[in-house]
Amino acid sequence: MYKVGIIGPESTGKSTLAHYLAKRYNGVCVPEYAREYMENLHRPYTIEDVETIARQQIQQLQELKDRLYFFDTELVITKVWFEYKYGSCPSWLEQAIHDYPMDVYLICYPDIKWKPDPVRENPDIRLELFQRYESEIQKLGIPYYIIKH
Repeated sequence: MYKVGIIGPESTGKSTLAHYLAKRYNGVCVPEYAREYMENLHRPYTIEDVETIARQQIQQLQELKDRLYFFDTELVITKVWFEYKYGSCPSWLEQAIHDYPMDVYLICYPDIKWKPDPVRENPDIRLELFQRYESEIQKLGIPYYIIKH
C-alpha cells in the first residue's frame, strides 16, 4: 500500500490533481470527506462536526487495502483547521496522524485564482494555511513536494 496525501489551502487544485493522478497511475482517489459532509450540512458547522470529519478520515485509513491511494485532503489539514479555528487539536487526532502516516505529500501552493463555492470560506489566508501545512509535514519528517501551477 502506498499513500499520497494531497493537501493545500482551499481552491488550489487538490481535487483535480487527486483525480488525475489516480486515473493516470491506476490508483484510488479518496475524495475529500469534509466537502461531502459540509455540503449536506444545512447549518453552521461546529467543533463536533470537525471531529466527525476527522473520525471518518481515520476510518477511511483503517479500511485501506494493498493499492495506491491519492487522498484529496487528509488528517493534517483537519489538524491545522482545529488549531486555526478552535485553538487546539484533539490528542486522538494527533495520534492518528502518527498511526496512519502518508508515504509522501503533495502540497498545492495557492497560486491559482480563488474560485468561490458554498463550502469555501478563507480566500485571504491561503498563504498562511499553506505555511502551516508545510510546517506540519516537516515536523512529521515525511517527504513532500510543493505543487505550483
